[in-house]
Amino acid sequence: MEKNVDSEIIEHHVEEVEVQEERRKGARSHAASCSSFPGSVTPSDREDHSGTQSSHRLLAYSDALISIIATVMILPVAHTKMKDNEELSVQLLLTTKIAVYLMTFLIVTVAWAAHIRLFQVIVRIDDCLALLNLACMMLITFLPYTFSLMAAFPENILGLLLFCGCVMVMGVIQSGIVLYAFSRPFLLNEQIQMSENQTFYKRHILKVIMRVPLMCFFASIFSFIFFQLSYVLLAVVIFLPYISQSMKWCRNKAIGPVEQSPDSMLFDTYLPDEPLSKDRVEAFSDGVYAIVATLLILDICEDNVPDPAVVQKEFGGSLVAALRSYGPEYLAYFGSFATVGLLWFTHHSLFLHVTRTTRLMGLMNSFSLAFVGGLPLAYQLTHEFPPDSRNELEAIRISCVIIFFAGVFQLAIWVAALHGERETLHPYVRYGGREHAFMFAKLSLYPCVALGTFFLTCVLSRFSAPIFHLMEITVPFAFLALRLLVRVTLASLRLMFWPNRPGAAEEADDEEEARVPFSTLVS
Repeated sequence: MEKNVDSEIIEHHVEEVEVQEERRKGARSHAASCSSFPGSVTPSDREDHSGTQSSHRLLAYSDALISIIATVMILPVAHTKMKDNEELSVQLLLTTKIAVYLMTFLIVTVAWAAHIRLFQVIVRIDDCLALLNLACMMLITFLPYTFSLMAAFPENILGLLLFCGCVMVMGVIQSGIVLYAFSRPFLLNEQIQMSENQTFYKRHILKVIMRVPLMCFFASIFSFIFFQLSYVLLAVVIFLPYISQSMKWCRNKAIGPVEQSPDSMLFDTYLPDEPLSKDRVEAFSDGVYAIVATLLILDICEDNVPDPAVVQKEFGGSLVAALRSYGPEYLAYFGSFATVGLLWFTHHSLFLHVTRTTRLMGLMNSFSLAFVGGLPLAYQLTHEFPPDSRNELEAIRISCVIIFFAGVFQLAIWVAALHGERETLHPYVRYGGREHAFMFAKLSLYPCVALGTFFLTCVLSRFSAPIFHLMEITVPFAFLALRLLVRVTLASLRLMFWPNRPGAAEEADDEEEARVPFSTLVS
C-alpha cells in the first residue's frame, strides 16, 4: 500500500508540472492571439507603466490589520467587570456579548475573504489604489468601537447603525477600486486582460462586492422597525455565499442548468468558486494567533504590576512577596499561552499537508479563529472570581467550551478537506495515508481533553480550578508523546484483530521513514 502511495505522490507531482506547463503555453499563445483585442494589454505594455508595483506588501499589510481588528473585538467582552454576587452575570455574558462578538468577528472575516477575491483580479497597484485600500482599512479599524457600543447597549440601534454604515461605505470604496482598476486594465490579471468581455467581469465583481453592504443597508432599515431582525440579517451575511450556491442549485434543478459563456466559465475560476488563497489564509490565521498570545501578556502588564505605595505599606517593601499574591494569574497566563501556542501548532501541522483551501474550509477556519480570539476572555475569567464560587465554576466551564470549539472546528477543516481529498490534501493524510491516524489524533486531542475537563468540573465542582489548570499544563506533554501513543495503539489493534496479517512488523518500521513533508519531495 505504501508503494502505491509513493507512486501516487510522484504521479500527482508529474501531473501538476504538466498542467502548469500547458497553462503557460496556453497563456503565451492566447496573449499572442488576443493582442489585437480592445482593452487587452501585453506584458511589454504593462512594463511601460512605471507608476505601478506588486500588491504583495499591500496584501500583507491588509491581512495583518484585519486580523488585529477581528481579534481585538474580544477586549470589550474580556474587560467586562463583574461582581461575584451577580449570580447570572457569566451566563448573560455568554448569551449576549459573546454572541455579538462571534457575529462581528465572522462578518469581518467575510470582508477579508472579499478582499482576497478582489485582489485575485487586481494583481498590481498604483498610488490611487493604495490610498483607496487604506480608506477601507480605516473603516475596518473603526469596527471595534461600533461593536463596543453594540455589546454595551444591545437594544440601542446606534451601534448597529454605525456598524452597518461602515460596511456600506467600505462597499462603495471597494466598488470604486473595481471601477478604477478596470479603467486601467494593466492593473488586472492576465486572463482578464486578454478577455474581450471585460464588462462582464466588472459587472459580476461589483455584484459580488455589493451583496454584504446591501444586506447591511436592509439591516439598518429594519433596526427602526424590529431591531432583532437586523441581527438576523447580519448573521445571514456570514452564510451568504452558501445561500447563493443553494439558490443556484435549486434553480438548476427547477429549470435546468444555464449555459455559461466562455467568459463566465473563466470568471468562475477567479471569484465565487475559486478556493481561497492558501498563503493568505495562513497569514491571516497566524496574525490572529499572534495577537491573541500578545493580548494575554498585556493583561498581565496592566493588572499584575503592584503599586509601589501598596508594596511598601502592605508587604514591607518586598516586591517578591507582593508578586506572590498574583500566583494564580501567572499560572492562568502560562496555561493560556500554551493553549494558544499548541492550537497554532495543530493549525500549522494541518495546513502543512493542505494543497488548496476551499470555501468551506475557509468558513470552518473562521469559526475556529473566532473561538481562538475568545481565549483572552477564558484567561480573564479563570482568575476573575473568588475560589470555589459559583461564578468561578461557570467561568471555567465557559473556558472549556471556548477551547473545545476552537479545536473541534480545526478538526472540521480537516474533515472538509477529506471530502475532496484528491484536490485539497497530500496523500500522506488522506484515508489510508501514513499520517492519517496521527493527524486525526493531533486534531482530536484538544476537543477531547476540553470535553473531558468540562464533565469533570461538573462532577467534581469543588476541584474545578485545579482540574482546569492541570489540563492546560499536561496537554503539551501529551502532544510530545502523541506519536508514540498512536503507534502503540495501531500496533495493538493489529495484534488484536489481524494477528496473522503478513508484513505488520514491516509496516510499523516503515512508518518511521514516512514522516517526510510532501514539500520536500516535490522541491
